[in-house]
Amino acid sequence: MIEILKILFCMPFLLYSCYSDLKARRVSNKVWKYMLASGSVFVLHELATGGVPYLKALLISAVIVFVIVYILFQFGAFGGADAKGLIVLSILLPTYPVFRLGGDFYPLLGLPPIGLFTFTVLGNALLLTIIVPLGMFCYNLLHFSPEMLKKPLYMFIGYRTAVSSLKNKEHLGLLEKFEMNEAGELKRSFARAGLNFDANLKPELEEYMKKGLIGNEVWVTPGLPFMLSITAGFVAAVVFGDLLFYIIMRLMLG
Repeated sequence: MIEILKILFCMPFLLYSCYSDLKARRVSNKVWKYMLASGSVFVLHELATGGVPYLKALLISAVIVFVIVYILFQFGAFGGADAKGLIVLSILLPTYPVFRLGGDFYPLLGLPPIGLFTFTVLGNALLLTIIVPLGMFCYNLLHFSPEMLKKPLYMFIGYRTAVSSLKNKEHLGLLEKFEMNEAGELKRSFARAGLNFDANLKPELEEYMKKGLIGNEVWVTPGLPFMLSITAGFVAAVVFGDLLFYIIMRLMLG
């Protein structure tokens, strides 16, 4: 029962972080502070009942997840809110939550070989993130135009939109850099993470359009927040288990 209570406790914080990340592209530190402070009741309870073995599991979970998250954060794999959320999860759920509900034991795919729950959440999140490029590609196929053939790989990470509509696209990033060289030629290059749209850039793009240097559409990326993937990875870890390990085992065993 304690495991189910922990999961139910974490969900509102994760769902709110998704809402905040989608709306403002940031999650307040207060969310994780409140989550850790109020969730400390579970930690204290587990320490009282689990003793030294639980304390060891708590330290191992917190240290390993902190190191992994810190390295990925330094490489720009995700933002500070994502890192803090994972660290808090590693403290509140240092061991894998196993429970019985409706006659079934969860996770349904069995306990992963690596019993670090947050590690599985991160692995699931990264795996589920693959769905986004596939979905983006399908979207582009449904809205296909010959212009897309010039940048076919962009179809996996963005879509084309009219320059005139960019004013209201707060959370889009341009997939291309536009730079005018000394010869008056427009140089276009790939922007890996997607440039934040600057309202001052719209007149500049419109000027390029008038001169015939670009068309009336540009490639943009929505840059979906990783908190969505983390929350989906959390749910998948609770219900199913380690998706990546399961897929690898299925492939190896045929």
